[in-house]
Amino acid sequence: MGMTSCEETEEEPRFCEEAPGYRAKMAAPIDLHLEFGGGAELLFGGVKDHHVKLPSQSEPWNVKQLLAWIKTNLLRERPELFIQGDTVRPGILVLINDADWELMGELDYMLEDQDNVVFISTLHGG
Repeated sequence: MGMTSCEETEEEPRFCEEAPGYRAKMAAPIDLHLEFGGGAELLFGGVKDHHVKLPSQSEPWNVKQLLAWIKTNLLRERPELFIQGDTVRPGILVLINDADWELMGELDYMLEDQDNVVFISTLHGG
């Protein structure tokens, strides 16, 4: 039988499909504060601040997965102005806990409970 990702806790009995008596490890749900500014909030119904809870899943959440979740669950209109492929469109500044996401690993950054993620559009008409 192959290796499994199972754990035991005092509160819960062990269980895992591959190995009876064990429970598969799941990444816990996480709470995030998302902010949209510089006009990006207009794509989200005009709401700048969102407090969201990402559900548990088999692996920890990263920014790439967060962007897909945002596109499905929060983005109200014109997704092409916010998302390009699996990342943000050029001209969207992303800050994670007040640091440029380029310093944090961009799409690969593993989100943590209570992270603050800010998206600011730097593109303005004139």
